[in-house]
Amino acid sequence: MTMQLAVLCSGGGRTVLNILDHIERGDLDAEICLAVASRSGIVGIDRLADRGLDVAVARRAGDEPTTGDERVNAWLEETRPDLICLCGYLRLLQLSPWMHERTINIHPALLPKFGGKGMYGMKIHQAVLDQGETTSGCTVHYVDVEFDHGSTILQRTCDVFNTDTPQDLADRVFDLECVAYPEAIKMTGALLKV
Repeated sequence: MTMQLAVLCSGGGRTVLNILDHIERGDLDAEICLAVASRSGIVGIDRLADRGLDVAVARRAGDEPTTGDERVNAWLEETRPDLICLCGYLRLLQLSPWMHERTINIHPALLPKFGGKGMYGMKIHQAVLDQGETTSGCTVHYVDVEFDHGSTILQRTCDVFNTDTPQDLADRVFDLECVAYPEAIKMTGALLKV
């Protein structure tokens, strides 16, 4: 059975595009039934629309942030996807009971290090370099009531070199993410018997 995915993003949409690539190649038996951008004006909206996705925008100019959160939850309740995939989504999703173990996130670091509120984008990779870490990577985890906190589904690692810039490390980690997230979606779908 084809897994129904909701994808939520707050930035460029690259992670959603990667999932879409895997679906279109036949590597992932899934379809995106709901695509959500956390706010208007982000690059990902146009990128996803160019690939044929109808993107719902949660928060428009002048809206309170909580208004967007309420819209997202209403859309998820209405759609009831098999799996909710956070793809660089920077809002803390309020989980209804049915969403537990059905909501996953990918984080560009090896959690529990370098996670939590405010840890996203280049801030993460700069922190990894500042701490002198020799290994980094990505973590796919279940979403719970805290940022970057739920139990780990899988991790993938890469070396950190003393010549790395934050962008060098970000590029290497994103290559790992492109393999890890589709793999974790398959694993989670199998556990859910979708």
